[in-house]
Amino acid sequence: MEVNLTLVLVAGALVGCGAYLLLERSLTRVLAGLVLLSNGVNIALLSTGGRAGDAAFYGSTSVDEMSDPLPQAMILTAIVITLATLAFLLAMAHRSWQLTGHDDVQDDTEDARIRSLAVDDATSDSYGLTADGQDDDDPREEGS
Repeated sequence: MEVNLTLVLVAGALVGCGAYLLLERSLTRVLAGLVLLSNGVNIALLSTGGRAGDAAFYGSTSVDEMSDPLPQAMILTAIVITLATLAFLLAMAHRSWQLTGHDDVQDDTEDARIRSLAVDDATSDSYGLTADGQDDDDPREEGS
């Protein structure tokens, strides 16, 4: 099987740029990152199909000259799923812009409160004790 190096490099660049944009707080940049990432994955799938060939219809050409239809079918499915995801994300960005005037993702206050409780619990003296006040260490350690 032959792999086109150009397709692999383009797929890697698109996935890298898409992953970078997905880490942003702006939903518009996340949307652009998702588009780049999905196109990069689709190109990577396309490169797995080997060289281009004739249509894979039975009896139209020899088997050696046919292209593999499985990656193309998977890409078509991925395009449909990506389109639905992009529509949902675009609706979220538009609604966020309507409500707040920007599309930045805000910190979740409840998540921050739970995180601070976990930090307080981990740094307290009672960390590792059970409800009975006993040490929650492994009993096998006491025997050794």
